[in-house]
Amino acid sequence: MPSLRRGLRALGTLLSCLALSQSAVAESGKAPTSEASFIAAKPGADTQVQKTAQVRGVNPCDTPDPGFGLYGRWQTGITMGQFLMPQHGGVSAKGDFDLMVHFHGHEAVRKEWVQVMDGAVLVGIDLGIGSGAYEDAFQAPDVFPRLIESVERAVAKKTGKKSAHVRHLGLSAWSAGYGAVQWILGQNYGKQRVDTVILLDGLHCGYWGPAINGAQIAMFTDFAKRAASGETLMFVSHSSIIPPGYASTTETADYLVHEVGGKTRRVRGSGPLGMDLISRYSRGNFHVRGFSGNDKMDHCAQIGEYRDVLRVHVRPRWNSPRGRGD
Repeated sequence: MPSLRRGLRALGTLLSCLALSQSAVAESGKAPTSEASFIAAKPGADTQVQKTAQVRGVNPCDTPDPGFGLYGRWQTGITMGQFLMPQHGGVSAKGDFDLMVHFHGHEAVRKEWVQVMDGAVLVGIDLGIGSGAYEDAFQAPDVFPRLIESVERAVAKKTGKKSAHVRHLGLSAWSAGYGAVQWILGQNYGKQRVDTVILLDGLHCGYWGPAINGAQIAMFTDFAKRAASGETLMFVSHSSIIPPGYASTTETADYLVHEVGGKTRRVRGSGPLGMDLISRYSRGNFHVRGFSGNDKMDHCAQIGEYRDVLRVHVRPRWNSPRGRGD
């Protein structure tokens, strides 16, 4: 299957980002806008474990392909990336539809999306290795609004509803894709329009001395506070990978929890694709889940968390117009 092989090759390329520094933290020497005082603990020795695909029962970096369900194939015709939507429906009589824009690993995410979602539109954007490409692409404040407008035009053309427009708007990212979300949330359009943010093992920043340089991820902190108050929805998951020279996803997740006035709780449980749950936190609509493991399969397995997030949190919140297949 050529398309599947291309998807697997692309996923393999994306995984190599683990070996690269994140450009978002290249400015870690810059002073924060306020005093950096939170010193986060790095993942403990007990979290530095690996599991084979045989023990997991699946290779998280090469999961079975469930097809597209009631969704059509990926389509182009938008300003960046590609999109998929139900073969029929998914848009209300007034033209309302819900949209998730995902950054990094669109084929792996598609496998999870089609197993639970039944109406919302998914845009997938892959821009290469490292967060820098995602940051660069979305720094100009007109880029993201133009993308959304192009999706609305594409949905209008496909459905014949000239008034098609986005109702609920979400951003999700795996790994380096957080770089795009970082810029979008820092711009007025994103602040006003984005309802949901999902970060799968992908939020890094630098240090200011021994402390987290929170100025670099202030836009995520602001969104987390809004989610904790019930205004928006935010879900953050992390592995226990320790990167070289900048804050891990464990440390940044703990920082967000600290900033909303909470403390991560240690737990023991299981997760999808053979993951072991080690920590959790919830307040309002802000949720954090932490998992052990420090290798590539642990990083890939984070995408398996996407399905549960969509099922438990996004789908009930959005209540999207239903779509159907042929």
